[in-house]
Amino acid sequence: MHYDKELINKKVLPLVTKPITYQGNEVGAVHKDLKDTTIRYAFAFPDTYEVGMSHLGMKILYSLLNDQKDIWCERVFAPWVDMEAQMRSREIPLYALESMDPISAFDFVGFTLQYEMSYTNLINMLELGGIPLLSKDRGEDMPFIMAGGPCAYNPEPLADFVDIFVIGEAEEAILELMDAYRRFKAEGGTREDYLKKAASIEGVYVPAFYEAAYHEDGTLKAFTPLIEEAPRKIRKRFIKDLDDAYYPETYVVPYTETVHDRVSYEIFRGCGRGCRFCQAGMIYRPIREKSLNTIEEGIKTLLKTTGYEEISLASLSSGDYSKIEALIEDLVFDYEDQCIGVSLPSLRIDSLSIDMLEQIQKIRKTGITLAPEAGTQRMRDVINKGVTEENLLTTVRTAFERGWGHIKLYFMIGLPTETEADIAGIADLGQKVLDEYYAVPREERNKAVKIVLSTSCFVPKPFTPFQWFGQNTGDQFIEKQKMLKSLIKDRKISYNWHDGSLSYLEAVFARGDRRLGRVLLKAHEAGCKFDGWQEHYNHQKWLSVFEEAGVDPDFYALRSRSFDELLPWDFIDIGVTKEFLQKEWKKSTEETLTPYCREGCSSCGVMQFSKGWKCHEHYTV
Repeated sequence: MHYDKELINKKVLPLVTKPITYQGNEVGAVHKDLKDTTIRYAFAFPDTYEVGMSHLGMKILYSLLNDQKDIWCERVFAPWVDMEAQMRSREIPLYALESMDPISAFDFVGFTLQYEMSYTNLINMLELGGIPLLSKDRGEDMPFIMAGGPCAYNPEPLADFVDIFVIGEAEEAILELMDAYRRFKAEGGTREDYLKKAASIEGVYVPAFYEAAYHEDGTLKAFTPLIEEAPRKIRKRFIKDLDDAYYPETYVVPYTETVHDRVSYEIFRGCGRGCRFCQAGMIYRPIREKSLNTIEEGIKTLLKTTGYEEISLASLSSGDYSKIEALIEDLVFDYEDQCIGVSLPSLRIDSLSIDMLEQIQKIRKTGITLAPEAGTQRMRDVINKGVTEENLLTTVRTAFERGWGHIKLYFMIGLPTETEADIAGIADLGQKVLDEYYAVPREERNKAVKIVLSTSCFVPKPFTPFQWFGQNTGDQFIEKQKMLKSLIKDRKISYNWHDGSLSYLEAVFARGDRRLGRVLLKAHEAGCKFDGWQEHYNHQKWLSVFEEAGVDPDFYALRSRSFDELLPWDFIDIGVTKEFLQKEWKKSTEETLTPYCREGCSSCGVMQFSKGWKCHEHYTV
């Protein structure tokens, strides 16, 4: 049976879960006349609608592109397994929501890469859309496949599948790519001609124009540009002035619940804390803030145009915004009588103010989530967390005195130099938090207390000081989880943990090179998809895929690397220098701290990255 829009609406959607997510007629969705459209762009999120519609980057770029009169940007998400089965059995190609046209009819299909475990979804979406999986196999009538996001900072595992990567913040680069495409369409030429134009734009990486060579031991020997237009180093793009940066005045408002169902407003970018395991804290430097007026006016507009009843202040660490208390005070004053709540999705223990939390939770009182990351001070110093046990206990003590009862604590296991004592420290810290609850007089404290300890598994990520460390084995993760569980004695303390085998695969692709392309192809052929969803992840299937492809995953995940080794992502310049990362690696082994950027410049390289830039009013080049 052939593709038919009416067929989808009448015969297919009644048979699948959440049919509304495949229709695209939401409030705020953009519809244009094709006669007035020069460029068609499909913004693709390689996960479900509910996850993708919560992504702030998609909201920004969707509006930015649609504000261009001759560009129609539409959305496309990975169909859930029931919808995919219907599509395959009825020969329905993957389509964009607004027009319901197949994505193969577009000029560009742009993927955001938020998580390594979405790579197989990207490949599956290309196949469902009738687009050749490999870049080299695409003809002149096929869309250009683009990708960006945090995972694009090591683009190599997807080099065979993606035509164009945007490295860094895309608001400026994507418009420059569209301008280049307008010229290309006016002048004529081949697919390669446009890719050459794209390669000459700062922040753009075209994998086809580079060649990788390897030593006999499998390590990278050389990475060489093949044409003049391809730079030896790709400099990331970043927006210098967020007050002048584009931000949408409305969002598409889903008819169904999404992961984050609220107005999400970005208050600043970057982080100067320097946690040594954290990729985001390095790649998103420097810190740039929006003014109070810009934020408050932007939120006012979005509340009016969307009808949402909650505001989320988005950033890597919202409590570090220099005027956070004034901002919260203003928002609570303006919207409390309308029962519009305010949330801070990311708070550090040392920037946390219980007074501030009381302010924002007047409307909806929830639990408190904190991230000590490690159970001992030694390990917190190794990772440069910059918080103490007393910081944590003082915070929870005040919270319990003010009536909170539910505390969630996030930790990481498998960190470099970790010992059994560090694991035991997590259980010990959980007990100390509970003891603070019991120290509050019975008549003053919340009648119900719940302490949740949650551990994730350390993944060495590119552009962090820990990129040279190897990951723990799966067995090591399991043993550490068992040990921690056995040390938790009080029923008021519960323990949640992440699957170490999934983190292992994440590490493989985080530190991988383009030889993993053949692994991804075989994984796709084996039916791997939605690997980030526990119910769909099959570790044994993945191990079989690696064996069939002749690739050792341990080489990428478990192996420690020397400073002399050429890394697959070394051709990308994020501003933070390799020398700085190496110094931080050394300081981690010495268990010494690096101060917060606003307390003292650590010379990471960002201020030299852009002429005249200053990270803080006290520092300049």
